[in-house]
Amino acid sequence: MQAKAILRHTPTSPRKMRLVAGLVRGKQVDQAKAILHNSTKSASRNVMVTLKSAVANWSQLNPDERLSDNELFVKAIFVDEGPSLKRLLPAPMGRAYRIRKRSNHLTIVVDKVENKVTK
Repeated sequence: MQAKAILRHTPTSPRKMRLVAGLVRGKQVDQAKAILHNSTKSASRNVMVTLKSAVANWSQLNPDERLSDNELFVKAIFVDEGPSLKRLLPAPMGRAYRIRKRSNHLTIVVDKVENKVTK
């Protein structure tokens, strides 16, 4: 059974967050945590928090199963665009430039690794 965690209204642009999300897509949870821990991107902290939350949600949904992090994997991770804050920046000659401070919504789905039997 899969579990998910959602982090909403993160003040990072979706484009920057998708770079970090692509690093851990399809990886086992222990590998994903190692990648995020060693990443220099600031968005990796938010992804790490959400990943830990998804693992905790999985253990809450399956209280009778005890699995380690290498037996769970990131089944899906995606970043949607959130609301943008519109601000104005003063410009020369009495004009103003529009600034859009973007935000995003991060969703992570984790599931148990199934052992595939080969014939």
